[in-house]
Amino acid sequence: MNEDSSIAKVADILRREAARLGPGGKLRSSRELVRELGVSPVTVSRAIARLTAEGRVITRPGAGAFVTAVRRPSGDQVDSSWQTVALGDRVVDDSAVASLLSQPAEGVIPLTGGYLNPALRPDRELSAAAIRAMRRPDAWGLPPLSGIPELRRWFADEVGVTQHDVLVVSGGQAAITHAFRSLAAPGEPVLVETPTYQGALASARAAGLRVAAVPVDADGVRPELLAEAFARTGARVFYCQPTLANPTGATQPRERRQQVLAVARAAGAFIIEDDYAHYLSPVPPAPPLVALDEHGTVVHVLSLSKISAPSLRVAALSARGPVAHRLRTSQLVESFFLARPLQETAVEFVTAPAWRRHLAAVHRMLEERRQILLTGLAQHIPSATVDLVPAGGLHLWVRLPPETDETALVERAQRSGVLVTPGRPYFPTEPPGPYLRLTHTAVTGTAELTEGVLRLASAFG
Repeated sequence: MNEDSSIAKVADILRREAARLGPGGKLRSSRELVRELGVSPVTVSRAIARLTAEGRVITRPGAGAFVTAVRRPSGDQVDSSWQTVALGDRVVDDSAVASLLSQPAEGVIPLTGGYLNPALRPDRELSAAAIRAMRRPDAWGLPPLSGIPELRRWFADEVGVTQHDVLVVSGGQAAITHAFRSLAAPGEPVLVETPTYQGALASARAAGLRVAAVPVDADGVRPELLAEAFARTGARVFYCQPTLANPTGATQPRERRQQVLAVARAAGAFIIEDDYAHYLSPVPPAPPLVALDEHGTVVHVLSLSKISAPSLRVAALSARGPVAHRLRTSQLVESFFLARPLQETAVEFVTAPAWRRHLAAVHRMLEERRQILLTGLAQHIPSATVDLVPAGGLHLWVRLPPETDETALVERAQRSGVLVTPGRPYFPTEPPGPYLRLTHTAVTGTAELTEGVLRLASAFG
């Protein structure tokens, strides 16, 4: 028997002895172990050292080795089953959001995602803005808790509110989550469009809210069904995307927006207006709901990351009245404030001439890519139908033939080297049929976009 095996054998004997003795028990002395086991003193010393490293025993000079009162197991030995009871039955499901943020494997074409491809991002301009921002006095100091005045004033001018109405927060997703938690208590109902942004669904459910769906048409949410849903559920919050709704691409005309406001006003309810696509349309849409709101009904969300870069996580929550105070105090308790260097960088970027140049370039790109994707679908996948061609945005909402197995198609597409987003996660309840959401802005260029459509067509068979 070699030395290593002798050490292992003695260590096993000592583990059993420690288990029998229990916490505080004293192991046999090294002299006894040498005599009884017929091994060398070095072997016994090293076996005890193994148990000490495992946290099973502790040695006290001149007294011996004792079984520890609490043994700290290694990570793969931790029994955390007790946490299942302690955590309860509420589940936070991140699968929908994680899928939108996942990066494709090498060689796989992404017709998914919600941000601009790196080739389209204003990285150079953002870096220059960050350098200028770091030269600003007190750039690393404590900012005003609602946001630095220049940034709040800029956001206010963009959507037609006052600087006092604006609260600067950490990105659109955080703004939506913050609004849900501030406006509704766990267990209460909230209304959403169906289909709708799956990140909002995940956020509402993580806050413990009960989601109720309201159908849409080509002009957005249907006001008569919204009124019925308010009456039936007693909800006091409605989440919607009036401009280029994700995923349908529907944009509410001004008359529809006024109707939606009137319905919410009659129900005594708030509207969370997710204006994520504010800068994604070459043709300016109707004014946002918050600009038409005369009663403090709307909590408006405007983010910069979709039109710039994922890590420019700067957004504005605009609201009036007691709800504005609720939002501000809640943010202070939860996260204090958004880091000042990021706010200063955002100000430098959006107030520089590069901002308008970037918007114009993105608008040209959106129109070009949307048309290429539409043409490719018509030529190579004629059974896939685009019922509504949006005026802008990052994607198309594609209706599949009724007999299509949506999940199987997505899996075949991935095996063919293209990632697409299934439609099911966008529906709060049972979907009316199979859909895909196809993004045209994550690919590097138009050639890759065309190749992505061909790969998707091969998955249709």
